[in-house]
Amino acid sequence: MDVKKVYKSFHYDNHAVWQSPGRVLIQAAGHPDLPSGAPPEFRGHPDVWGPEDLLVASVNSCLATTFQALAGARKVEFTAYESTAEGLLENVEGKYQITQVDVRATITLKSQDQFAAAEEALSKVKENCFISNSIKAKVTYQHEIKTA
Repeated sequence: MDVKKVYKSFHYDNHAVWQSPGRVLIQAAGHPDLPSGAPPEFRGHPDVWGPEDLLVASVNSCLATTFQALAGARKVEFTAYESTAEGLLENVEGKYQITQVDVRATITLKSQDQFAAAEEALSKVKENCFISNSIKAKVTYQHEIKTA
């Protein structure tokens, strides 16, 4: 008899409040307010997070936390994780869209003997990141592993 796995669903709510032309304040219960708005390229402000920045940061953050979860399940001990992400906004058939997000991570392990387990975790990061699975942009995830 096949047993079907039951998955939970989750809801994430936030609120955007207009502050001035090109600026909104993003609010969500239990989180600090986040000033946001249009980027300078679209007559916005350089001192706030734009939706484009937030989308790229969401991919970057999701890949990082996915690695942490997969590494934890494999008992990989790392002393540092850093990643940079770059998103490409292009006009495709008359509409702007993020078409690509490239993420480059550097992971520092406590010891060389965990290299194989870290590589195994890293090989599954992209396919398990729900944010990169939710967008149509091409996502690349490259990594470098070092030891302390």
